[in-house]
Order: sequence, then structure tokens, then C-alpha cells
Amino acid sequence: MTLTAFVRGTAILPDRLLRNAVVVCDKGKIISVDADIEPPSNATIVDAKGCYISPGFIDIHVHGGGGADFMDGTPQAFQVACRAHLKHGTTTIFPTTTTGSSTQIMAMLKACRDAMIPTVGGVHLYGPYFAENKVGCHDSKGRRDPKEREFERYFDTGLIKIATCAAELPGAVEFYRYARRRRCLITCGHSNSSWKEMDDAFRAGMRHVDHFWCAMSSVVSLRERFGTPMQASMTEFVLANHEMSTEVIADGEHLAPELLTFAYRMIGPKRLCLVTDCNRALDMPPGRYRFGHIDTGTWFESDGRVGRALSGSLASSVVGMDHMVQHFREATDATLPDIIRMASLTPAERVGIASLAGSLDIGKRADILLLTKDLKVKKVFVRGKEAEELG
Repeated sequence: MTLTAFVRGTAILPDRLLRNAVVVCDKGKIISVDADIEPPSNATIVDAKGCYISPGFIDIHVHGGGGADFMDGTPQAFQVACRAHLKHGTTTIFPTTTTGSSTQIMAMLKACRDAMIPTVGGVHLYGPYFAENKVGCHDSKGRRDPKEREFERYFDTGLIKIATCAAELPGAVEFYRYARRRRCLITCGHSNSSWKEMDDAFRAGMRHVDHFWCAMSSVVSLRERFGTPMQASMTEFVLANHEMSTEVIADGEHLAPELLTFAYRMIGPKRLCLVTDCNRALDMPPGRYRFGHIDTGTWFESDGRVGRALSGSLASSVVGMDHMVQHFREATDATLPDIIRMASLTPAERVGIASLAGSLDIGKRADILLLTKDLKVKKVFVRGKEAEELG
């Protein structure tokens, strides 16, 4: 038996901090979590040197990084983007589509399969089923309503684990029902849907809303659509329904601190996920880049802090999950266990992999981070093995 023991650190558990922790792993899995004990004499020691011992981050909404977008549709793009996010602590990643042609989406799925990257938990089918007036920075020409003869091809790959569609589109309910049969996390995003449309989606299996407050309906936008009386929106539906979850982009550019605080207090860490919604500009110099496919995606500008469409509107983030965790800690009164939960266990629970990953529990994969006191990633371990040296 070859053992690895993480020692002299503070383990971040879902409900508390465990000081002077000893986390022992064998064959890529956690076999014990204790405190104030001697590690096994035959274990290889990883000295945390006072760092936090954290579960690896899980990103359920991410488009690319390191100069590559998953929609580029090549194994190399997958390798580059996944490696970039691994450096920022993401040990389970769900590559996310944009709008685009059916051929481009199928190429993305094929590249995912061919790349065979162990940190990939599945694909998030995000574009192309968006509302016309909520496309955001995505290419509007690649947007369309869902048709079963198209989307069943995507699901037949067996790779789709998260499935997004705007609730008001013709065919949305059929899409949700189909995704439910495939046991996906079903989400509503890039939508101007009403409470009634959200309720119909909920009955069909929808349980999550993408990037809260971004490209989603509001009371004001629904008044423009329906007139009076004013109607409740996606926001109110999520806040009122405790089976619903959502996510925030905590990069300091998309949402002000009071909105992050509001989401944490009103939705809570068991229903709120941190996501990056990151594009190819992660770890790249400021400049102009394509969002989506390298040849046909829309252009955006990165200033190193956030992406903006050429019109000036927001266009996805350019930072990793470690930044989201750091900023959420700085901007809110959330506890550290809650913040790490929102970046690990909560997304794991929503996508149905909590028995495998998301926390430092016995029997789970030894996806472990060493974080400095200011929550910078010092070392990354995947299935108990140290990842490439961070540069």
C-alpha cells in the first residue's frame, strides 16, 4: 500500500476548519481525515507548511483559457484550456459550449472525447438555445430554438452532463424533459422568461439558473415584454423556490459586493455555486480575442480584469476560480468553509458527483489543493498525484 499524507495544514471541510489536519490518501482516494495525530509511518509526507488543505474546485460553467476556447473543437484546445484552469485550482471542469453551428458543437464534443482529459467531468451544453434578445456576447447567428433531431445527437454522445435552454423558447419543455431522461443538471440561461415559463420549465426538470443577474429576465424586462401588471422574473422564481440553485461570477467586475452578499445571504451556500464563465483570455495579455470558435466567434477585448464586447458590454470573465474564491472572501461576510463549498461541494451536488468529489471526505477522489492564507494556489493534486509545477 502506497500512502500519501497531507500534514501541518488546516483542512477546509464543508462546515468547519480542521486545524493541524492529517489527510491520508491511497490509490487516488481519501482514506482518512483526522487532526492532531501522527501520519502513518509508511506514508509519503506532503508538508502543507501552514497552508489550507482544500478540496479541488469544480467549475460547471467555463468556456476556455490559456488562449484556447473549447469551441475551437480540437483536442489541443481542450488540453490547453484544462491545463490553464488546473493551475487555478479547478480539478473537475465542465467545458461549456457557446452558440454556433451544429457542426461546430459536434466537433467540440468529439474533441472532448478524443482529448481524454481526466479532469473533465462532462460537457455543459450551453449554447445555442438562447432567447434572441439575451444572446449577450455570443454570436447571434449561432442562436436557435431547440429541435429534438438536433439536440438528441449531442446527448447521444453520452458527454452532456449539464444542459441549458431559455425557458420561453418553442421546444424548451421538450428539451428539458429529454435532458431529464439523460439525468443532466438542467438549467435556464440567456433568457427573458416569466415566472409562468419558469414554472413550466421547473415541472419539466429545470433546477438551475445560469450566472445570476447576467443575461436573465427582471421585472423591468418583463414589463417591456408583457406590459402590466408587472410580472415576477427568474430572480424571484429562484429566490422563492428552494429546489432551485444558481451561480455567480465573483470576479469583481460582473457583480458589486452587495449583490454577492445578497446572493449568499438569500440563496445560501448549499444552492449557490461559484463559476468562472471564463473565456480564452485567462492568463493571456490584454488584447482582442474571439469568444467561441477561433474563426467565427465574436470579438471581445480583455483588459486583464474582464472581457468586454466591442460594444462595451460584459463578455465573460478572464480569471480563474482561485480569483473568484479570493474576491468572494474579500467582498462578503461569507465563512471560508462556505466559500470553498460553493466552489466545490455545491456544484458537485448539483451535477450528481458528490459521492466522488467536492469535499475532503473518506472515499472521495484525492483532488486536493494547498492554498496560502490569502487563498492563492500553491500546489494542486489530482487523484493524489501532484499536477504540473505551477508557473
